[in-house]
Formats: sequence, structure tokens, C-alpha cells
Amino acid sequence: MENQCNPLHMFFFPFMAQGHMIPTIDMAKLFASKGVKATIVTTPLNKPTISKAIEQFKGHSNNIHIQTINFPSVEAGLPEGCENVDLIPSPIYAPAFFKAIRMMQEPFEELLIQEQPHVIVADMFFPWATDSAAKFGIPRIVFHGTSLFSICAAQCLKKHEPKKNVSSDTELFLIPELPGDIKITILQMPTVMKDEQSAKLFREIRESEGKSYGVIVNTFYELEGVYSDFYREVLGIKNWHLGPFSVLSRNNKEEEITSYRGKEASIDKHECLKWLDTKEINSVVYLCFGSTTSFLDTQLREIAIGLEASGKDFIWVVRRKKEEVEEWLPEGYEERMEGKGLIIRGWSPQTLILEHEAIGAFVTHCGWNSTLEGVCAGVPMVTWPVAAEQFYNEKLLTEVLKIGVPVGCKKWVRLVGDEIGRNAVEKGVRRVMEGEEGEEMRKRVKVLAQHAKKAVEEGGSSYSQLNALLEELSLFRK
Repeated sequence: MENQCNPLHMFFFPFMAQGHMIPTIDMAKLFASKGVKATIVTTPLNKPTISKAIEQFKGHSNNIHIQTINFPSVEAGLPEGCENVDLIPSPIYAPAFFKAIRMMQEPFEELLIQEQPHVIVADMFFPWATDSAAKFGIPRIVFHGTSLFSICAAQCLKKHEPKKNVSSDTELFLIPELPGDIKITILQMPTVMKDEQSAKLFREIRESEGKSYGVIVNTFYELEGVYSDFYREVLGIKNWHLGPFSVLSRNNKEEEITSYRGKEASIDKHECLKWLDTKEINSVVYLCFGSTTSFLDTQLREIAIGLEASGKDFIWVVRRKKEEVEEWLPEGYEERMEGKGLIIRGWSPQTLILEHEAIGAFVTHCGWNSTLEGVCAGVPMVTWPVAAEQFYNEKLLTEVLKIGVPVGCKKWVRLVGDEIGRNAVEKGVRRVMEGEEGEEMRKRVKVLAQHAKKAVEEGGSSYSQLNALLEELSLFRK
């Protein structure tokens, strides 16, 4: 693509959270495989995680580099070493974390002077990166770590503010302009629409997006083409769908990247797959709620009882340590579930699990990485949104694509999640795992999984978009 002596040099700057770092690393690998010199910018504490992911990238690892800039934790009012969302000790520190991010602009610009990249791909949470890039005549591309559907929904809601005409927080109302006739309630909208400090950040994000060179999204046209077109033609934002990045990683036969994504798994992958090998096809339900969601003990207990009542075999990822007092588990639960249920405390090899033929359903918080991984594995979902843009993603899965059923969450609650009873858990699992409705969802998502694989192959929709973007950037550089 580019002259090997003077390749296109791109900066990739991920937000410091697992859900943003994982796809950004995958994206950097994608561009590196095309001959681009890719530099990932991060903080010292996050460097080892990124280094380990790059080590597995055989064949093109020489094209990927890491540069670090200091994260001003203490100066911003955070505990020392708090350089990742996972390390924020309490939600009250969130404003300080974003203050620290704003303070990174100056050292980032110093790095631009030192490295002189040709292109910057910076996460949406660095709105100031557009101004920094403009100072040096460099195109800044925004990376959105979520779906095109959720981006468009949020834009439409902000543009029209229909909530002013809604009589109550629980009343369903139509999202104006958005294709699909999608309805939502005030309670399901992210609090960025209600909290002034967060609203200011998202105004800055929208403004920087409008001034940027365009937007990269981890998705594919066959999944969200109507929203890609809407984003470009109606909302006026140029965008490129280059995913699914997780499929690109799995397509690389030389590496086994799926065994390490973000953190070391808390269970040996061979032990996990061996357990799944003993199960029948589509007989196991997999539950995981991402890297930041924490449920109260009472909610975990309801999930446990609901799973047992469903009668289904399961793998359940819980953000608890083995040594913690486990009052959330019903007495004798793991003994009763021996052979039927596998509880993973910590981090799981999620893509490996989802791809196993024994997995018949995925209970998910609807984070975009997990959602895409479920789609690409061809697994129908039980949707349990908690925060961020997850209620939008739920609408995409349940009402547009029709490959999932809602567990019944009614309100957006930061990190902890809406309370759902055992009967709803049992019902959601059974709807996906049993009967004609579940089978129809399974057929639809299997077709989407095939489209996902074809999208990144030669001649596919994402493959073609990548080549078009690289050609455009090369011409811009000249």
C-alpha cells in the first residue's frame, strides 16, 4: 500500500477503559497489516496490557509501536496510579478522571511534534484531539466504540429534545427521524442527557466530531447499513465501518488472540472448552455483564435462583473474587450445580466461549464489544442493559435485528443496574433457548454471523471501506 521506507504513520489513542482499548488495539493491528506504521498512545500503567496484545500479532508486530504520556492522576484529584476506568475507586471520582484526560492535551501535542504522524485516530472521549490535530495540519478521525444505531439515536434525541413533550419518565416516545420507528423512555436514556457536567462533555464531543475528518465505527454494513447511510446523508458525518474487529483477529490463523483480550482469563481456556465439549449443541447459556458492571448481592442471588429454575446448563462470569464472603450464592448452590453450572470469577476468554457450538444463548449488558462478539458467534441474546449507550443497543438487537429478547430493564442506573427478579431471568433464558421464537432468532443471527465474516474478507463491505480510507489518507498526505 505505502512505500516501506516511508509508510503512512497513524496514531491510535484509546480511552483508558477495557471496552475502548480492546477494539482500538484490534484496529491498530488491522491498519498495520496493510503496511501502515501504527503507534498506540497510552499511559504507563496501560502499556503492559497493550504490549502483551501486540506480542501475539505475528507477522506485523514491527509495524506497531507504543508511546506513553503521563496521566496526571494526583494533579486532577485522583489516587496515584488511577489510569484506567477499572481503577476508579468510586463514581464520585469520575469528574476527576475526565479532568485528568483534559490535562493530557499538552503532553499529547508535544508527542505530535516529536513523532509527526500523518493521521490521528483518537477516541471520542478526547474531543480536544481535533483541535490538537488542526494545529499541525493533521486529519483527526474519531473512533466510536459503539454502534452506529446508538450514535444516530443519541444525535436525534439531542437535536429534537422530544422529552419536553413527554408527560412522565416511563412514557414511551418515538425517537424523531431515526429509521425503524424506535421508542424509548426518559428513564432509559443515558444520564448525559440530564447531568449538566456530562452534557457539556458530550456537546464538546459532538462539536469535535463535526470538525473532524470523519468517524470510524467497529461494525459492518450488513448489520447497520441503514444507520451508516443516515449518519452520513442526514446527520452529515462521514463514516467508515471497518469491523467487526474481533472477526479480523480470529481470521489471523497465525495468532491465538482470542485467548488474551484485555486481561488474563481467570480460568484456563482448555479447562473451559473441555467442560463445554461435554455439552450438547445450543444447550448452554453464557452470562457476562462486561468489565465495569457490578451487581448488588441481592441481584446476583436472583440471577442464581433464576438460572437454577431455568434448568439450563450455564457459564456465568461474576465480578467477585473467590476469597470474598459469598453471601450472594444460595446455600449449597455450587454443589447442586456441579456439572451443570460453571462460575468464572473475574475475566473470561469470552470469544472462545461464544464460538463454541454448545453455547445457545448469551445474557449480556449490551456493551458494543460483547454485542458484536455475540452476533459474530451466531448466538441469540437476552438483553440486560445497565448504563452508557446500552439501552440503545438493546433496541437494535430486540426491535431492529430481532435476535434478542429483553430481560425487562426499565431504567438506566450507572454501574449497578436495574433490579430484575428471578422469574424474569428464568423467562428470558427460556425464551431464547426453547421453542419456535428462540429458533427463529438463532436462524437470523447465524445469517448475520456469516455476513460478518464475509465483510472483512477480500471484496467485503468492510474490506472495501478500509482500502478506500487508506487511499484517501494517502492522497491527503501527498
